[in-house]
Amino acid sequence: MPLARTPLDASALTRLSPAAQKALAPGPGRAMAARGLLPLPSPAELATVLYHLVASDPAVAAAAQASAQGLPEKVLAAALADAAIDPRVLDWLAPRARATPALFEALVLNPRVDDLTIVDLAGAGDPREVDLIAGNEQRLLRCPDIIAAMYANPQARMSTVDRAVELAVRNQVRVGGISAWDELARVVAGSPSSSVAADADAVFAQALAGVQGVADSAVVASTTDDAVEDTGGAPVVDEKQVPITKMSVPAKIRLASLGNAFARSLLIRDPIRMVALAAIKAPGVSDLEAAKYAGNHSLDNDVIRYIATRREWTRLYGIKKSLCMNPKTPISESSKMLIHMRESDVRQIAKSKGVPSAVVAQARKLISQRSGGGK
Repeated sequence: MPLARTPLDASALTRLSPAAQKALAPGPGRAMAARGLLPLPSPAELATVLYHLVASDPAVAAAAQASAQGLPEKVLAAALADAAIDPRVLDWLAPRARATPALFEALVLNPRVDDLTIVDLAGAGDPREVDLIAGNEQRLLRCPDIIAAMYANPQARMSTVDRAVELAVRNQVRVGGISAWDELARVVAGSPSSSVAADADAVFAQALAGVQGVADSAVVASTTDDAVEDTGGAPVVDEKQVPITKMSVPAKIRLASLGNAFARSLLIRDPIRMVALAAIKAPGVSDLEAAKYAGNHSLDNDVIRYIATRREWTRLYGIKKSLCMNPKTPISESSKMLIHMRESDVRQIAKSKGVPSAVVAQARKLISQRSGGGK
């Protein structure tokens, strides 16, 4: 969420120089100030005056915006590096700063820049920009959302993300914006070494590009209200296209979060439980994917348990039926869903040899009750 582009309040205005206050006073001087024609003591005050005019005076806002866009790089660099400038002004200037490495560096290194501005930059920056942001460890620990934004940025180097995640784990800082944070933190905490493979960045970039070359429609079959059974056959992987075996566990977890349905269809079958959980927890998982996996008897127990506890998924009849038919679904969850099954499906479950005996017994009891035999 960007900073609110609100006008400077009275206390902020009184801290400006007399020349700046005069430029912002009502009268014809405002139009001259908006065009950058009034002399001001510093580049920071010039930028501040232009910002306030854009935020507070529709009559001159367009002219002030144009003046800001036309500021010479030396003037803009001095404003961005000023340690007394208002954070809202820095946020306003951020898009222009991204155009030049020197300006971007001045902005990011300014202690006055707001954490929310850095979050936005971390989520959209190129590898060099993200690396620069990652260098401020104190800021990362103070605002974990920056790490989450870096993590979700496909341009961010895997090695940079690894170091930022390790920093958070080492300092017991939870990054709530990462869907599989618990799994990722366990992997990082249990790693004997913090070293990163020399080709980690290239391998991750290759894998991400490789999975994105496969359409989701080729992976997720259409579903109906009926149960969807996935017999467990994993998609064929071209290691030259998607080098799964070369990827570290943290890289697989990140690929599950950033990748598409094809990536998740690979990783949900990974023998490492935390990778499989990261795949089902990924923010992009659709109802169609959940339906497909709910009926897969070969997936890890914890994956099925996770699906069974997600109410937005179990409200769908096909997923409920698939879970009731899946022997890996916790009996406590199957029992709650069974009472919502259609008569024909309850009878099918009651005759199934692949369903736990406790669920079969409950299905038979439910049939008896519905037919009046339980009275």
